Amino acid sequence: MSPSVVLVHGIRTSSSMWRRQVRFLEARGHRVLAPDLPGHGARMDERFTLEGAIDTISDAVDSLGDDVLLVGFSLGAYLSVHYAGTGDRPIRGLIAASCSTQAYPVILWGYRMVAAGIHRFPDRGQWLNDWAVRTFIRYPGSPDDVLRGGTALEVMDDVLRELRKLDTRASLARIEQPVWLVNGSLDHFRIQERAFARQLKRGTVVRLQGANHMVSLTRPTQFNRLLADAIDQLSPESRTSHTTRRRLASEVRDSSKLETW
Repeated sequence: MSPSVVLVHGIRTSSSMWRRQVRFLEARGHRVLAPDLPGHGARMDERFTLEGAIDTISDAVDSLGDDVLLVGFSLGAYLSVHYAGTGDRPIRGLIAASCSTQAYPVILWGYRMVAAGIHRFPDRGQWLNDWAVRTFIRYPGSPDDVLRGGTALEVMDDVLRELRKLDTRASLARIEQPVWLVNGSLDHFRIQERAFARQLKRGTVVRLQGANHMVSLTRPTQFNRLLADAIDQLSPESRTSHTTRRRLASEVRDSSKLETW
């Protein structure tokens, strides 16, 4: 039986950002869940907390059974790594996209100051957010996918404060399942890609050429191929393959050992 898939979105967006991935996976016969995190999408009236976010991921995984590929993007990837690295989790593998920089307190403080300034705009920064989405995500239809679920304008300070509790490199080092670290070649959040790769017990670094931070939205076809490849490697029939066993058992010790798409 092929894995089911849980997709965890990024900051200020919602489950709507995964529209293309949901359709792609469902067409392949997979069960898929893309929950909204607290403070986002249909749950925008809630406060974001780390505990609430991890509970959301845990509930989604548990509802699909113990045969799940967990996929996170940006905030969702940081949370998914934390979830997977803090217990014996019922997942088969993890794709962590656009999260290869440690969330150091000084960096988070800087982002909080910028976000607080933007939040003082008359529209709370809605125009600036929409402009950025349509400027930096050029793939047809992708900006609408981001904006369709609403923009969580009030969530930034809560999220950035809660992220101080995470130690992503330490969490990666505790994960026993296969991990794919996925970054766009133009992503400013991959500056510690090499250090993160060294933490993996079983993993692969994948770099999508020409993609910025928003990898699943700027390169959706390549990202969907990556999902399909990861699922194929994790499927029972693939696990009997010597080549696949060797790939999943290999330890990625530096980012020169990567797959380029």
